[in-house]
Amino acid sequence: MRFRAYSVHLFTAAGASLAMLALLEAAQQDWAMMTIWLTVAFIVDGIDGPLARRYDVTTNAPVIDGVLLDLIIDFLTYVMIPAYAIYGSGLLPGWPGWLVVLLIPFASSLYFADTRMKTADKSFRGFPGCWNMVALATLVIVPPPPVILGIVLVLSAAQFLNLKFVHPVRTARWRFVSLPVALVWVTSIAYAAWTDFASNPVLTAVVTVTSVYLLAAGIAQQVIYDRGYAR
Repeated sequence: MRFRAYSVHLFTAAGASLAMLALLEAAQQDWAMMTIWLTVAFIVDGIDGPLARRYDVTTNAPVIDGVLLDLIIDFLTYVMIPAYAIYGSGLLPGWPGWLVVLLIPFASSLYFADTRMKTADKSFRGFPGCWNMVALATLVIVPPPPVILGIVLVLSAAQFLNLKFVHPVRTARWRFVSLPVALVWVTSIAYAAWTDFASNPVLTAVVTVTSVYLLAAGIAQQVIYDRGYAR
């Protein structure tokens, strides 16, 4: 059991190497390969949590702090690299690009240190700094620069508001919808990267709809009260 628990930590740590691969591709402005590596890192992040709970890494592998390890890697793959992608891709030129590349790490560093980020139902309180989803969806949808800037400003503020955002795996309420939607989103992003972000109206529509659902589902749950679930 100890071997399995420490193996989970090694699996999580692989996300740091995936982050470096994504960063190297971003430095070469190969946004398709950057997206593929970030997608793989996103999948690893979705798997390591259930494995950590199954093998009780806190008890069986206590030398390594799995929560801290996960936060370090998440900050790389969810915040730093996506912020650079929004700036470096040219989707947000001029001073708005500079504002975004500085604002996202600043606001997210405060959010990642917030002890109140999790709600009783395993959702997130405030936008959870998933800028990788924002950046990758932006590369597919290619909205106008003012729209991108508006999205970043709104979501940066939402990190500190009492708004709920679902975790597709851990939030039980609507999971029968949220999890398949998240899988469709990941698959669509990976396919878009595989085709080098070639114009595809159907794919753009799918990414748009699934992105809106993942952003709005938690807020909708706050509005639609259900006594059967913790708030």
